[in-house]
This record gives sequence, structure tokens and C-alpha cells, in this order.
Amino acid sequence: MAVLYRSDAARGAAWARFFAEHAPDLDFRVWPDAGNLADIEYLIAWQAPPEFIASLPRLRVLFSSGAGVDHVDFSALPAHVPLVRMVEPGIIDGMVEYVSLAVLALHRDFFDYVAQKSSRSWNPIEVPPASSRRVGVMGLGSLGTAVLERLAVYGFRLRGWNRSARTLAGVETFSSAEQLRPFLEGSDILVCLLPLTAETQGMLNREVFAALPAGASLINVGRGPHVVDADLLAALDSGRLSRAILDVTDPEPLPAGHPFWGHPRVFVTPHVASMTQPETAAPILLDNIRRHRRGDFLVGMVDRTKGY
Repeated sequence: MAVLYRSDAARGAAWARFFAEHAPDLDFRVWPDAGNLADIEYLIAWQAPPEFIASLPRLRVLFSSGAGVDHVDFSALPAHVPLVRMVEPGIIDGMVEYVSLAVLALHRDFFDYVAQKSSRSWNPIEVPPASSRRVGVMGLGSLGTAVLERLAVYGFRLRGWNRSARTLAGVETFSSAEQLRPFLEGSDILVCLLPLTAETQGMLNREVFAALPAGASLINVGRGPHVVDADLLAALDSGRLSRAILDVTDPEPLPAGHPFWGHPRVFVTPHVASMTQPETAAPILLDNIRRHRRGDFLVGMVDRTKGY
């Protein structure tokens, strides 16, 4: 039985070292040194081409090396092969750090002070209490829940929206399309942590931006296709939105000529908010392989009908 890792090459060596030490009974391979593909039963991958998946006749489980699974062509994956997303502390911790940084930077007018420094302007801005700022998180899975728990420490007024109903202590929660507008109307800083599905693609559009309070800000750490770029630029130019922090774009990498690069109210980072950490991810994935071999349930199993 063989396990193949086909993802970030720089981290492949760390994965191989872990499996060599903790699971010497498993034949762990790192792409492109895959050997005979007919041996592969477990695939750990990011953006594996459909034709590559088709070349694995004994594939038993496909593990996404990241939290999202929108990079997987569901139609190319045999129905009997489970798809499992990555659920590990390193991804959660990284996302909590990034969103906390972004929310606090917006709350404390960090980007205004960056602009002031360029013009050598000393102009203090009145600091409102965190309790006066309403932060709304779209997507209340493990990442969204962890983000809200951390933001609570600062005293922000917290709101959350999810496709299905959730109850979180200290968070005003909303669900379904009917409750989306009331959620948006009370969100001064909107954080998108939604999975990318057919239903959520293009969801951050002019209707959503128009429902937010005037001068609200957007933090997108979901996926680039959640945003309708032209609508976001129009909302920023009109003053409907004050700023946007984007860790994800469509396409990626963002082309040099894209207007986001030069827009004074858009801050872009290259999809670095959260990364799988081999030190914490490999043990969890190995446990999932052991679970599968015992016939137990898999942590992070994806419901293909929902897309996450």
C-alpha cells in the first residue's frame, strides 16, 4: 500500500520525514517520485489534474492538502472514493492570526496612517472603542468559529451568517438567504470565510455591498471567485465601501495589470492567510489513514452534494 503526496514541494520533505518516523509500515512517496501509480491507495494533493486521478486505479481516499476542496473536479473523482478536506490546528491558527490582524488594522485606521507617513502628515484619528465596531463573519465552520472566538477577546460586537443555522456564545447568528440582508446591515467589517460552491460564487457583489453600512470594509479570505471584481471596485470608488483586504483573488496570481494592485483602498496578499503546517497536519492525516483502514469515520469528510 502506498501514499502519494502531490502538493507544495517545499513541504514534501517534512511530510516524508514524519511518515518515515511514525509510519514506517506505509510506503510514502513524494511527487514526482511516484513510482508505479497502480500502487497508490491514498493521495494527498492540491490541484491534481483529472487525468492524473484517472491514472490511479487503486485509489481509496483523496485527501485535500488544504482546507478547501474547490480545486477538485468532483466529476473526475470516482463515486466510491471519499474526498477529505484538511482539518488541522495550523490552518486554524494561521487564519485566526490573519483575520485578527486585518480586523485590527481596519479598526485602528492602520492604512490611513500608512498614507499619512507617505505625506509626512501628523494627524491623529479618533479611536472608537471595539465595542462600537460590528464584525460580521460569513461562514461558521471551524475557521469562522475560531476567528469569532478570538475577536471576542477584543470586545467587538460579533455577528455570523451561515447557510444552515448555528448557535455561538456571544455571537448574533443569522442563516439562510432570508436573513442575509439583516446580517449585512449590521456589519461594519465583513469577513468572508465561505467555501466556494456554485451558490457562493460571485456572492460578494453590488447587492451585498449596497446592504452594508456606508463606509464598511471587506476582508476576503475565502476564495477569489466569491468577489465580483467590478462591483467591488465600484463600491470602493463610490465610497460605499472604505477598504478591502484581499488574500484571495481570481485569477491567482493576480495579473500585474489588474486594477486591485493600484487601487489606494485595496490591500492584496498572495493567498497566505493560512497554510497547512506539516508538523500539525501530518499526524492528523496519518490518523485519518489509520481510521480508514479500521473502517472508522474520516475527519473532514466532504459532502459532495454541498461542495464542502
